[in-house]
Amino acid sequence: MKKLLAGTVAGLAMLAIPAQAQAQDAKGAIQVKLLGTAVLPDGKITEVKTDIVGLPAGTQTEANDNVVPTLAIEYFVSPNFSLETICCMTQHDVDAVSGLTGAELVSDAKLIPATVTAKYHFDLGGAKPYVGAGATYFLWVDVDPGEATLPLGVTKTDLSDEFGFVLQAGFDLPVNDSGLAFSVDAKRYFVGTTASWYAGDTLAIQTEHDLDPWVLSAGVAYRF
Repeated sequence: MKKLLAGTVAGLAMLAIPAQAQAQDAKGAIQVKLLGTAVLPDGKITEVKTDIVGLPAGTQTEANDNVVPTLAIEYFVSPNFSLETICCMTQHDVDAVSGLTGAELVSDAKLIPATVTAKYHFDLGGAKPYVGAGATYFLWVDVDPGEATLPLGVTKTDLSDEFGFVLQAGFDLPVNDSGLAFSVDAKRYFVGTTASWYAGDTLAIQTEHDLDPWVLSAGVAYRF
């Protein structure tokens, strides 16, 4: 009987260990990050679809870089797997770098890069690196014609909203046992846009662009 009782207690103890581990894993399921983020887009023309103005041969463009604050919210489905979304708005100009060198073609284009990624975390004891991938939707909320386009009679500029793909890597470095960490993150987006310039109701220029920005972030994280 004693052996049976001891065996039963041992068995219950073994069953309790996974239960305790699951209870611990259930803690800290949410992580919030406040980051400083550098958005480094490309913006090059890949195709000219409409041109009634007569752009110089070899005209090429580039979007300027920007640094913005970013809020990231992450949910841990398991100790190693999480889902993350970010919230930010970034603003860019598009200038010609050849053909019309220095001409501002798009002014103060405001972008919300709605992004969701799935991440896998590696536990190295200290730093916790991760890799991830996901989808994005580039939503342009305000776009103005560039100064150089106004003498051409341009009254409206539009950048199309587009879906895209994103790859991600980074690490979280715990600072204490209370959930505070230092975080570094890098994303590469693969997404384009169609740029259209109108003179009144007439489509004057329409071009396809690769944006494909690098988005590099660093800041603090808190998991609770």
